[in-house]
Amino acid sequence: TIASTDMGLLLRDDVFVDFFNTFLNLPVFGQTPIYITSMGRWELWPELPSQLVRKSPCKEALLAWLEKHRLPHFCKSTLCLHLVLCQKLLGFIRSGEAAKLLNWQSADWWLLEKCISGSQGMWRFRAFLQGMAGEELTDFWLITERLLGLDESDEGQRDLYLSLLHRLKATHLREGSSVITLCRTLVGSLLKARHVQPISTRREILSKMQEQALFVIQSYWLPKFFIHCKMYMEEEELCRPVLQEYRERLFQARSQEPSGFLENLFTMHIKGSQGFSGPYCSKKAKAEIWTLVKEGKDTQEMKMPSFWVQPEGQLGPAGSTKESRAHKDALGSIPQQSEHPASTAFGGKGGETSPKRPRQVLPLEDLCEEQVLPHLRSSAPLVRLPSLKKPVKTLSFLPWALSAETCAGRPFRDFLMCQDRSVETRLLDLWHDLEEFLPVALDPSRENSFFLRRLIGEKICKTYLEEGIIQQLPLETRTLRSLRNHLMSGEFSPWIFRAQKEICKVLCCFYEEFLADDDRTFLRFMVKGMN
Repeated sequence: TIASTDMGLLLRDDVFVDFFNTFLNLPVFGQTPIYITSMGRWELWPELPSQLVRKSPCKEALLAWLEKHRLPHFCKSTLCLHLVLCQKLLGFIRSGEAAKLLNWQSADWWLLEKCISGSQGMWRFRAFLQGMAGEELTDFWLITERLLGLDESDEGQRDLYLSLLHRLKATHLREGSSVITLCRTLVGSLLKARHVQPISTRREILSKMQEQALFVIQSYWLPKFFIHCKMYMEEEELCRPVLQEYRERLFQARSQEPSGFLENLFTMHIKGSQGFSGPYCSKKAKAEIWTLVKEGKDTQEMKMPSFWVQPEGQLGPAGSTKESRAHKDALGSIPQQSEHPASTAFGGKGGETSPKRPRQVLPLEDLCEEQVLPHLRSSAPLVRLPSLKKPVKTLSFLPWALSAETCAGRPFRDFLMCQDRSVETRLLDLWHDLEEFLPVALDPSRENSFFLRRLIGEKICKTYLEEGIIQQLPLETRTLRSLRNHLMSGEFSPWIFRAQKEICKVLCCFYEEFLADDDRTFLRFMVKGMN
């Protein structure tokens, strides 16, 4: 539905804009535009060079480029799955069913929407569920949503379909899981359908199980999250103005129009270039940004937030400058306390992994104050970035770009496939599978950790590390064999990092080609739109 909707109409939905802005600014991409809803304004980064801008850039050209070269990847991303779940939760919050079942008033759903709307709100919700049965139900819903969107008869989608089906069977459909407990009768029918009934029946049963899981999430876990948020906000001084407004709404019984499709008072436009000269090159712009990161990451005055981009809906009214965009790209995309990007915006593949953050501390302060740099956590100080020196090489930031690719719908993989680079595509798949294995192996307390470790480890060994296949990969044989010896039993091994480092060295030049191709495509659309 999202893929077939007009981009201009999608951008009237502030929840969609929030998720889409987060997606657009993932560091795997070259051009990373951002849309400021309150001003109807697009800001490009890198900006178009002055010699190409004879007049204001054409918004129609930008929308056409987004529709063709960004939206299809968004629809395959984990962020899109979370957008769909967020919309379903918001729909329930605003429904008469919720009002009747939970005795919610308009003030209640007004406050709950503030807590759960957008990518940051869903991040809070998933962090709250971590370690509880609600986490497993949410993981199951997300995986099933992805699986039901695939066509098993399509050869290009069959491997992913079967992989997700095996994951469901090994985790959520095993005895003792929360899903089994909730849907025991339906699960029995599903396991039978897998062998003797047509695919449509299997899909129907999975769809009914998904509906049941969603209802429990909405009717049980969402109210618990709401209570948790109110208790936290009672203790947080910065949140008191919001609570005060909430109480006034309860007392006065005022209704609040739901957020969603809003009429914008501003005409959509693109912010004009600041007049820099030189060739348009996103690779160079990214290198400059990552130079700031490399120089500043070890200083005490810079507190690096986790790999996250603050929702656009919380941007202040002031327009961003080029310098503030540099702040955003430099500080909004770095994993905390580690050079290895072990997590992305919502976790691992398929959106089944929630972010690692203590449940007791949720960043609700951003609901209560306007921030100069809204992508930073409230605890991060405003600091002057260090001066630029020699730009870093692409290899230095490639692991973060690859880590973000999972959340971005795998655009780099699609590029390699179009270039008929089968070996490099296989290496990229191996990098991502190892990345998915890491958090599972390093945290044995996670739900289904043992089963997932064995499942992913065996998959990696069978797909990439059998003796005949090892010889075809341009990595050190010792690395691959050592990796196989540990992964066969689902064990963590430092050889994972060694293998990923070797893969990055091979893929580096191809990623630079990917950025150059993205630049050419973007310029072709924009220059054509200005003629």
